[in-house]
Amino acid sequence: MKNFSDNHTLFIKKIKRETRIVWAFRILLLVGLLSIWELFARLNIIDPFISSSPTKMATTLVELFKENNMLYHVLITLYETILGFIIAVGFGFIIALLLWWSTRLRKILEPYIVVLNSLPKIALGPIIIVWCGSGSKAIIFMAVLIGIIVAIITMLNGFLSTDKDKILLLESMGASQLQIMLKLVIPGNIPTFISMLKISVGMAWIGSIMGEYLVSKAGLGYLIVYGSQVFKLDLVMATTLILCILATLMYALVSLLEKKLVKH
Repeated sequence: MKNFSDNHTLFIKKIKRETRIVWAFRILLLVGLLSIWELFARLNIIDPFISSSPTKMATTLVELFKENNMLYHVLITLYETILGFIIAVGFGFIIALLLWWSTRLRKILEPYIVVLNSLPKIALGPIIIVWCGSGSKAIIFMAVLIGIIVAIITMLNGFLSTDKDKILLLESMGASQLQIMLKLVIPGNIPTFISMLKISVGMAWIGSIMGEYLVSKAGLGYLIVYGSQVFKLDLVMATTLILCILATLMYALVSLLEKKLVKH
């Protein structure tokens, strides 16, 4: 028992050491890329007006936060993204369950889901604006539209791939379709659900920023469009950096949820 404990301790130490090494190289890579970018901009190897530079981006961000503009735009985009994410994930999960439950319904709706998935959502922009107006509703609708189809397809594929032998075993024991769904299909697809959440994070950000490109008076997408129109590329690059940070944090929260679910 003692040997097993020692081996287990060594294994944990090895895993932690590997994690520290990976994070160290990630940080060094980021610092190295930013340093090269700054150096090239200062030496005019690249045009700092077009490509900006890390110091200019940092200065722009500080100025925006001092003016209380950036926080306002960040909160607007976060609200639209998170609400679109929740709606898309919730309805996508429910619709996928309904399609798994009814084979006939799945056969009827499957061609329409395929068409909607392949349709460029940006083409529906003008229609969405007419339907929802020029405020946050249109942006949230765009985020939902982009995310829900992916959520449906991902979860439906997971539900349909549930072990047929296990379903047959439960049916032979007299289990109803509802019991099979609650006891086997849903619990057995927790990993698929987590994967769907991770994909939906990206889809929600794409949808909200795309919506803000089309119609918005505030938000990070609005700042990017405004910055490109007036050739304030420092603003464009700084806002893009904020988007990357927020998307990474949202993805990290989903990963944390994954660890909690796996643990329990």
